Amino acid sequence: MDTESAATGRPGADVNPDAEERAEVPELDVLAEAPAAAREVFGDRFDAAVRYTELLATAGVKRGLIGPREVPRLWDRHVLNCAVLAELLPTGSTLCDVGSGAGLPGIPVALARPDVSVTLLEPLLRRTTFLEEVVRELGLENVTVLRGRAEEMIGKLAVDVVTARAVAPLDRLAGWGMPLLRPHGQMLALKGDSAEQELADSRAGLAKLGAVEWSVISVGEGTLETSTRVVQVKAGESPGGVKAATKRAKAARAGRNAGVKTGDRARAGRRRGTR
Repeated sequence: MDTESAATGRPGADVNPDAEERAEVPELDVLAEAPAAAREVFGDRFDAAVRYTELLATAGVKRGLIGPREVPRLWDRHVLNCAVLAELLPTGSTLCDVGSGAGLPGIPVALARPDVSVTLLEPLLRRTTFLEEVVRELGLENVTVLRGRAEEMIGKLAVDVVTARAVAPLDRLAGWGMPLLRPHGQMLALKGDSAEQELADSRAGLAKLGAVEWSVISVGEGTLETSTRVVQVKAGESPGGVKAATKRAKAARAGRNAGVKTGDRARAGRRRGTR
């Protein structure tokens, strides 16, 4: 799903799997020393953030999840750039990182905000394998890795916040992400210099998807040298629009029917047991 990132070498990019064995894994001393802002953002999880950055620079490169040229700028351009999204999250909220790739922005956010429950949603097996290994090694109890596509999760997954980075143009991303929101939830898309234009091109589509408010905002000001630009889209009562509402209702009915059948089988079993 990371169509934009493939051309830029960003973490999560679709680097050619055939080139994985040829990828040069940089020595750890290639990593720039963690900036002072990292300690401020990650607090007592700073060491885990350092380890995550090391994993991106080694296993992430070897498996073709990022380009080797991105390694020297992992902290500023990727890890911290994503972590400052934490400023926008309500206390105790739930979040789904759509097309998580190498875990950006989901893992930095989970490190910065242990009170937030994060689901890393990713369709490709080699990526989910990497994510599961990272989550296990870092001991991230507030993170779940889920393999699948966003459109398959309507009616199965509902969260307060959807995030995405370098996944798709905003109009397409909203079609995947908005239906996963609870009423009055928000979608946060990291978009960089293209933010205003993409938002301008997507306004009509966002309204059809149940959005009631949208804007481009900056986070990390005063913490990062270059703040992170985010398209923030707030949903109304019916996130995802009519089609998503229909799918959610259908999934709810199926769940209720399954519950009734299970209950009927259990009662039948008890009756047979009394004979």
